[in-house]
Amino acid sequence: MNDMDESILLEKARAFDLDALAEVYDRYSPPIYRYALRLLGDEVLAEECVADTFHRFLLALRNGGGPENHLQAYLYRVAHNWITDTFRRNPARWLEESDGESLSDPAMVESIEAQVHQRLEQNRVRRALRALTPDQRQVVVLKFLEGWENESIARAIGKPVGAVKSLQHRALASLRRFLDMEGKE
Repeated sequence: MNDMDESILLEKARAFDLDALAEVYDRYSPPIYRYALRLLGDEVLAEECVADTFHRFLLALRNGGGPENHLQAYLYRVAHNWITDTFRRNPARWLEESDGESLSDPAMVESIEAQVHQRLEQNRVRRALRALTPDQRQVVVLKFLEGWENESIARAIGKPVGAVKSLQHRALASLRRFLDMEGKE
């Protein structure tokens, strides 16, 4: 999608065109859900994040606010803030090993050992991501998991591209240290 498509869509959404609002939701809810799920590791919370992100977007539009441009960046910023607030409200929950998912899903992996190993690795990476600052975490997820370019990330977090590169560098160094320390334990 190019910026022109997004700007026209945003203009129509600001006018509360129902087709445009549906298009905004259809276009952006799946990637925001994936983003939230990667950070939260919980499908229900990821769904809540998506719902609240779009609720906040609609409230902002109703009150004459919301994004002037860069709709995608705006929505990711709202989702990121929701996730950060969730971490702050219950930090102890995120320090524990999240579980409760069934290890019997044959589509996920073929053996129980592989499932356990995968789950442990996922938890290890989530703990490492949680050890980062919120800005570092957002840059890493958008860059490496969502595949965003630095310019798009800069718009999403409201910082210059140089700051994005710096956050990315520091985040990767922190992740490397964290994962190395955990690997030695």
